[in-house]
Amino acid sequence: MCVLSGLYAQTDTLIKRNKLAFKIGYEIQGDDTLPVYLINKYVITAKVTKTPEEIKAYEDLVRWVRKTLPYAKLAAFRLQMMEDNLNMMSSEKEKKKYIKECEKAIKTQFMDDLKNMYVKEGLILLKLIHRETGETTWDIMKEYGGTFETLLFQTMAKTYNADMKVTYDPVQDYQIEEIIQTIEKENAKKN
Repeated sequence: MCVLSGLYAQTDTLIKRNKLAFKIGYEIQGDDTLPVYLINKYVITAKVTKTPEEIKAYEDLVRWVRKTLPYAKLAAFRLQMMEDNLNMMSSEKEKKKYIKECEKAIKTQFMDDLKNMYVKEGLILLKLIHRETGETTWDIMKEYGGTFETLLFQTMAKTYNADMKVTYDPVQDYQIEEIIQTIEKENAKKN
């Protein structure tokens, strides 16, 4: 709701006729007495007609985001948990051993699922991992896996026209952000 004061008399009848607002009082400014209105909140959207191809592309995007978002959230959780555990360790040898164990556990748990993803799903997953962690997959891999392994995975990604350095931009990726917001609202209603 929005409070608006100082509307002219001509606008007064238009507002009453269309039930856009109702008068809640008056405000005195100097020698003038102005009506104060409470205006209903409206969201104005453009009606856009989409082609069947655009509709299909959006439906595909929704399906891909729904499939990859849980992996990205889990990656963020695991990364945070690993960071917390590494901060409690003192020796470098112990840290390296722990990182190798984590890497092995992740590969065992997720490699089959990741291998069976479509290329587009993989591209979206890379963006969502950046969204959830604040780091690109390149940075994560380089920090924990080393430069050689990171370059190997980057080369493999490039063969599929992907880039591990891809970032998530909520403005550029507004459709993905809209889908995520919808998913989170649905999940909030379920809980």
